[in-house]
Amino acid sequence: MVDVTDATFEADVMEKSKTVPVVVDLWAPWCGPCKQLGPIIERVIDATGGKVILAKVNVDENPAISQAFQVQSIPAVHAIVDGQVVDSFMGAQGEPAIQEFVDRLAAQSKGPVEEAPSEVEQLVAAGDESSLRRAIGLEPDHPEAVSALALLLVESDRAEEGLGLLERIPETPETRRISALARAGEGATDDVDAKLGALLEKIPGDDDARQQFVDLLELLGPTDPRTGEWRKKLTAKLF
Repeated sequence: MVDVTDATFEADVMEKSKTVPVVVDLWAPWCGPCKQLGPIIERVIDATGGKVILAKVNVDENPAISQAFQVQSIPAVHAIVDGQVVDSFMGAQGEPAIQEFVDRLAAQSKGPVEEAPSEVEQLVAAGDESSLRRAIGLEPDHPEAVSALALLLVESDRAEEGLGLLERIPETPETRRISALARAGEGATDDVDAKLGALLEKIPGDDDARQQFVDLLELLGPTDPRTGEWRKKLTAKLF
């Protein structure tokens, strides 16, 4: 639901109606039947999940809209599709009548308009090195493009360049995983329990061992049950 004024009517109703049906509810605070109708029409339209939009207009405050609809009594309700009035009623109505009114409109809904992916999004979706570099050229700090290219570089033995790229964007679970892979290398999780056990014996005195331990946990990921078990062991060792 949106409260519409003389100034916003064109954008919020006429333009919006080109993509989704808009119900204009003309009302006033002093109008008793308006108070009865309002909650019903709001509830029914809300249940459409966006297939129909409700625009509320206070006629006392918006004379231009009132004049455009030639308001003589309220509540007055008009359905707008593609900038044209396609259905109307006046006076308070029961919920079954409102439901039928809204259902007719919902059937005409074109649904939400999906925006076409941007050029950067298309390049990221392509996923090859050339496309990812072009994406970063257009948007140097695009998180998905930077992460994808960094991972590709790390996996092709260009870890230093990949780590440098990650400095452009905020840290996330994915950037931590890529950084861990860059430091640990492929195959790091082979015999991981044995490696973690050996590293744990060197902690807390060996900072390198601690970093390797944490990197292995990052590579295992939060869904691996061993990750939680080994984190508990590390905490016990440190504290």
